[in-house]
Amino acid sequence: MTRRTFHFLLGWLMAAMFLSAAGLPSARAAEVEITRASLENSDDGYKLALSFSLELNRSLEDAISRGIPLYFTTEVEVTRPRWYWFNEKVVSITQTTRISYNTLTRQYQASLGGQLQASFQTLDEALSLIRRPGRWLIAERGVLKPGEVYNIAVRMGLDVARLPKPFQVNALNNSDWRFSSDWKQFTFRAE
Repeated sequence: MTRRTFHFLLGWLMAAMFLSAAGLPSARAAEVEITRASLENSDDGYKLALSFSLELNRSLEDAISRGIPLYFTTEVEVTRPRWYWFNEKVVSITQTTRISYNTLTRQYQASLGGQLQASFQTLDEALSLIRRPGRWLIAERGVLKPGEVYNIAVRMGLDVARLPKPFQVNALNNSDWRFSSDWKQFTFRAE
């Protein structure tokens, strides 16, 4: 190998490493984080109070602005630890929030669990329904045994299974459509 060939190959290798380290294309990543999660005892049962910090990337914002509805699903699992066997799954529940844009009215619509529906002027206002949802009844009275300690796990993310079929295929191959928080876990002693 000549010196000239060696320098040519070394230059290509350095350029490839630089481009891969730069992460091109440099699109802003979608981020979601659970900032608060607590379980409260009420007269109806046990209510979950949540708040999220989330930032949509350009691909998700473009999809909404073109009229494609996005579904954000929050999953909750309540388990009771057992020393002699696997943890007992007491509650497994989900709640979905749908956000869409109506190009005729130029308003964003948000619906929570198919029941609560509201219109908003901006996407940021519509996302407030996801960022700060109301207290959510996850277990009625009597489901959790008083005095027992339970593990609660919460996660929220984009539900790609509810997207139109062409976007589901795209979501599998494109990291811009991967939008999910890590599991947030905490313990709760039932009263």
